[in-house]
Amino acid sequence: MTRSWIGRRVVLAAAVVLALSPLAPAAAVPPSTDLAVPAARSTGAEVVGVTKVADRLTDLSVRSPALGNRVVKVRLLTPDGWSPQSRQHWPTFWLLAGCCGDYTSWSGTDIATIGSLRKVLVVMPEAGWNGWYSDWWNHGAGGDPAWETFHTVELRRLLEKSWGASSNRVVAGLSMGGQGALLYAARHPGMFRAAAAYSGSTHPLLDAESVNRILGFFGGQGDDPLRVWGDPVAQRRIWEAHDPYYLASRLRSLPIYLSCGDGTAGPFDPPGKTDALEADFNRQNHALATALTRAGAKHLTTNFYGPGTHGWSYWQRELHSSLPILLKALKVR
Repeated sequence: MTRSWIGRRVVLAAAVVLALSPLAPAAAVPPSTDLAVPAARSTGAEVVGVTKVADRLTDLSVRSPALGNRVVKVRLLTPDGWSPQSRQHWPTFWLLAGCCGDYTSWSGTDIATIGSLRKVLVVMPEAGWNGWYSDWWNHGAGGDPAWETFHTVELRRLLEKSWGASSNRVVAGLSMGGQGALLYAARHPGMFRAAAAYSGSTHPLLDAESVNRILGFFGGQGDDPLRVWGDPVAQRRIWEAHDPYYLASRLRSLPIYLSCGDGTAGPFDPPGKTDALEADFNRQNHALATALTRAGAKHLTTNFYGPGTHGWSYWQRELHSSLPILLKALKVR
């Protein structure tokens, strides 16, 4: 694989991104209400605004040095008894969005009606349209975003200091967020007690098709596709450091849930629909499952359910399927 070979295909891959990208379901929430921000200030990142969006839904506006002092949003689905002033800390479930969605994405599902989630703090952070849960390689001048540092250092500390999060955490996500969930669990040992990936990008180095597809996403919104992890040949070590397949040994002790369709029409699709993105991710997930088994994973659960495409009906279903594993890891009944 050469850089020129890749370059000829990046334009084509980028052209199909919008056609293949997951869109968030419409969230049914009433108009927001601004709340007072607690007086205590954090070091580094800080909360500069708080908005009550709906019952149990609160948005934080966070200024992040890791993101060049941008202000980004974090949505909290709060447990019963939660308030910004409470000193209690709850088991915490990080729920990550996919590419081309945002921090509101999961709000369009039924998460607010799941009874067991009334006992945990659900954290749904902004991750950029195509941030890939990574500190970008900084190809070129001017600091590129450091999403991994924002989430795992700045936001984690903020939430634990003033917003009721505990160090008892699990993580899950869809598509790009599925990759993020596995990356964070692998790259930050001890931070999460379990991880789940729904239709996740779990082995982007699988083959040329997978490499060029993710480069197409990297190149979305006019970005240089090499800014995120660099060139897949020249900076292969960086790519491998962000590819869950190559981090399988770091995940072997954790409960891991992987699910994916095969890209053909399933129960939530019109007849005859096909989805090349889901088919690619299906192959990646099978490869990761093999790598985890080879590494000695003792708590691996897979649901490779055959017919199914890259869509919210499947991810909502898989969230429900994985919750017993995630809540058990949190010791929530």
